[in-house]
Amino acid sequence: MSAVDGLKARFLELSAPDADGVYRDGAGKRRARTALAMDRLRALWDEASAATSFVVPDRGVGLAATGSLSRGQIGPCSDLDLVLIHDGHVLDEHQITELANLLWYPLWDSGLDLDHAVRSRAQCEAVTDHDLPAATGWLEVRPVAGDAELIEDTASSILERWRRAARRRLPELLDSAQARLLESGRLPYLNQPNVKEAHGGLRDTVLVSALAASWLADRPHGGYDDAVERLLDVRDCIHLAAGRDTNLLLTAYQPAVAAMLGLADPTLPEGERAAASIDDLMTMIARLGRTVSFAYLDTASRARRSLVHDRPRFAFFQIFQPRAAGRREAPTFDVIAPGVARHEGEIVLAPGADPSSDPALPLRVAVASGESGLPINPVTLSNLTRCPMRDHDWNAEERALLIRLLSCGAHLPEVWERLDYVGVPGRWMPEWLGIRNRPSVSAAHRYTIDQHMIQVVSRLGRGDGRSDGHGGSRGVDASVRGAAPIGAVPSDASMPGLSEHYDGERYAALLLAGLLHDIGKRPGVRDHAAEGARHAPVILRRMGFGEHVVGMATLLVREHLTLSEFATGRDPHDPAVGAELAERVGRDPVMLDMLFDLTRADGSSLGATSDEQITKRYGWSSWRESTARMMFAAARRSLA
Repeated sequence: MSAVDGLKARFLELSAPDADGVYRDGAGKRRARTALAMDRLRALWDEASAATSFVVPDRGVGLAATGSLSRGQIGPCSDLDLVLIHDGHVLDEHQITELANLLWYPLWDSGLDLDHAVRSRAQCEAVTDHDLPAATGWLEVRPVAGDAELIEDTASSILERWRRAARRRLPELLDSAQARLLESGRLPYLNQPNVKEAHGGLRDTVLVSALAASWLADRPHGGYDDAVERLLDVRDCIHLAAGRDTNLLLTAYQPAVAAMLGLADPTLPEGERAAASIDDLMTMIARLGRTVSFAYLDTASRARRSLVHDRPRFAFFQIFQPRAAGRREAPTFDVIAPGVARHEGEIVLAPGADPSSDPALPLRVAVASGESGLPINPVTLSNLTRCPMRDHDWNAEERALLIRLLSCGAHLPEVWERLDYVGVPGRWMPEWLGIRNRPSVSAAHRYTIDQHMIQVVSRLGRGDGRSDGHGGSRGVDASVRGAAPIGAVPSDASMPGLSEHYDGERYAALLLAGLLHDIGKRPGVRDHAAEGARHAPVILRRMGFGEHVVGMATLLVREHLTLSEFATGRDPHDPAVGAELAERVGRDPVMLDMLFDLTRADGSSLGATSDEQITKRYGWSSWRESTARMMFAAARRSLA
């Protein structure tokens, strides 16, 4: 028997929900698991020290915890992150190996997952100088046993090196977050999110702490701390539902996780209870993810600005001919639109802008961000909530700005996420709140309903989205792997969906249809396409769009599933089938092209199967492409 035998089972005992199945006092349970782990690891150290063939000295070697254990956030099934650290002098290589084996093997035998390392102090410093995850892990190290002073001195040295290198390593840290975003997506908008790795997840909380430790920015508190604790509760419940160390909230785990978090309404019939609790769970996770995401973005923004403001604004030789009489130069703002400026790599409000009197200002800010690729400053976002936004009687400028925003392509999801954090889209379209954060009932969907629609629109973008004044665009991007760009003139005029440049009204209708195609996915609705076609004209007329645009967008919303349904369930060689499809788009060949583009963008935004998650190739397969093209060709033949 070793000191850690049965430790895994004891973690689960400490993590058990209450008698009614609800997981309460998650923070207390995490403290209890941490205390138990530290106690058992100290006892294991004593056992290992007694079993060695040599005397383990009191100084020069020790056991340290990093990761969730050092932060006091260990989950019911979390792995243990441990480092055996030595000074490189008191023990030789064989003695260090013997001691390490006496520590690691009992932990493996107990069934615990272990992430372990053996390093000298110099090796710790060298690794953390070049390995970002190792560096952020050592910023919150905790001595377990042995020479605590050695561990604390090493941690202090690494922290000092981290602060000295902050200017150089900040881009690396920010790039790592961006790479993770591309890999794992945004926590608020995924149907099966990874609550650790997704943007807005627990990994971002580690980066916030690392930024604060660098002294480049203060750590947020208040609502942020509450969100972190609740997100840890979600992680704990995923462990309990899965029975293993995982951070992926799969569909199969969601009913149990929702119930453990107290979201299951006991007054509802059992069949309805699970569905309603999952909706509530995903809404809660979206709120938590937005809070963490915004805290990270705000902290990163302040860190970037501190680098600029701490940098001297004049050179040595300017002492003799100072441009600003020895004072720091005033900040510069590059005004790019009424009330909007570029400043230090961000989109901000221009000096003198008055949000309280400008309803179009949020749209101008969003377009500037989407077309430039620069983020909106967090303080600017908060100030935009003061704008008198409305859902009706938009003027021509506001309608044109919305179309420019929707045509921004790959930048649109990030811009929309930032606007959504402060509630802007719901003020433009109150109907948006009915689908915001809602998971899709279809297992094929990767994203929540609202994010799915934004992803679809982003795949309809043409280049940088700026109009050339003739209904075209100043740059054309391929929106789907290897496919010709939306609205481009192909070499083969028979190519579906790409036969001509759409004029301004048709392109606007296509983008608006993408934005609203799933707006009808509401609780209790059986035919969301028909329901969406009922809402779309109301929204668009309220905004002041012309009847031609309203009619085309409404038709596309109503028929957005038609091409897929025909392609997978009807015979393309039957002339009657092609004629029926043509009738569904009013026998308008350009509307048929637009339907193909919308169908392809819709299909490209799916992707929740295990194969798609592994390959990262989502939705629009070559098989889907070929079947859709065959059905499109059948409809085109009927129009000849």
